Amino acid sequence: MEFCELDVFAKALKVSDKRHLLHHCFQALMDHGVRVSEVLADSYSQHCCVIHAADQAVKDRAIQLGLSLEGFLSDAGWYSDSERVMVACFQLCKLTESFAYWTKCLECCIRLLHSRNLYCRFGEADLCYQEAQYYAQKLSCLRDSINISSLYCEFCSLFFVRSQYDEAYRWSVTALKALSSFLSPKVIVDVLRQASKACVVKREFRRAEMLVTEAVHIAKEAFGMKHPKYSDALLDYSFYLLNVDQIRQSVHVYQAALDVRQSVFGGNNIHVAVAHEDLAYALYVHEYSSGNFNDAREHAEKAIQIMTKILPADHLLMASSKRVKALILEEIAIDSHNKETEARLLQEALDLHLVALALAKKAFGEENVQTAKHYGNLGRLYQSMHRYNEAQEMHLKAIAIKEKLLGPEDYEVALSVGHLASLYNYDMELYTEAEQLYLRSISIGTFTLTC
Repeated sequence: MEFCELDVFAKALKVSDKRHLLHHCFQALMDHGVRVSEVLADSYSQHCCVIHAADQAVKDRAIQLGLSLEGFLSDAGWYSDSERVMVACFQLCKLTESFAYWTKCLECCIRLLHSRNLYCRFGEADLCYQEAQYYAQKLSCLRDSINISSLYCEFCSLFFVRSQYDEAYRWSVTALKALSSFLSPKVIVDVLRQASKACVVKREFRRAEMLVTEAVHIAKEAFGMKHPKYSDALLDYSFYLLNVDQIRQSVHVYQAALDVRQSVFGGNNIHVAVAHEDLAYALYVHEYSSGNFNDAREHAEKAIQIMTKILPADHLLMASSKRVKALILEEIAIDSHNKETEARLLQEALDLHLVALALAKKAFGEENVQTAKHYGNLGRLYQSMHRYNEAQEMHLKAIAIKEKLLGPEDYEVALSVGHLASLYNYDMELYTEAEQLYLRSISIGTFTLTC
């Protein structure tokens, strides 16, 4: 309980070589219902209000404490509380108009972007995006060396999580160009990881492999194989492997990343939940031919169980985990030899997909790639439920959105066109239309490969 006292925890933060033990103790308190992250964020915010009129040395110490506390809370996955700490710290930095404090303000913007991106607070992230550019411009006029690569990396992350992949890719290239040898291994690893993901979604797989394998190597050498940063790199390496159809290896690497996160955090932690979800999806793809989805289902349900305990019911992060479980339940239902079991599982999958779609539309709106993907998932499910007209409607919506956002020759469009072709061919007896769609899907795929 002493950890709830800001002064005591500030001393613990100074023992950097025992950080894994601090994470263990912190998570144990959280699991026992002690909202230590919330208490510390409240205490720090109140402290900043009290010292607004204090001398500069007092405020400087508070700023340094804020950066340290925010870093720990963010690393531990308590993004909402880390954001509150950084907002208070940012306000202190803004009180002094000078070059040194503009640099601190920019660092606050970078950290706020990081927490808001990962916690899906896109409106607030947009405001921070604009403010960060303001301070970067101020500092660039003074020709000072600033942490610009991290800033561009967070810009990339913001556009990536919103599925604006062209912009994400552009910022990833800018971030890579800004890398230099004097930056910390953490910054270098994060830039390489984020750039790799941007390359994967643009289907630049050779470049993605080069970037992510280097990120894994640096993380292993700098932090060791039991560090959260190493698990971060492993997750992104697995993402690459999954997208180049190295499914079995992807499953093994996802499992290794989960093992690291469980050993560091354990308990009801968002990092652990995300690793369970990612492994669940990889297992779902891996076991697609065998029909043995028990392990995939277990990991998906574990992810949802953890998220339900630590996130609001309508949080966007719930959408992805519910989607993964729905996909798994659909396959289990199809393979079931009991009509009642099949109907029950398909209805449960439908309920999960509809919730996921509603959360995506609330966060992104109708015209977003993620929303389109949810429509596509519903289309396939309705097909399994023999609700063919509804399936057609969902696939057409997915195609229309993807074409508008990505263009008619994008790989994502090809996937949705292929799904509609399958519906027409196998269930609606629209063979001529199916043939035309199959040919279009193949044509797009060929075009994508040659680009």
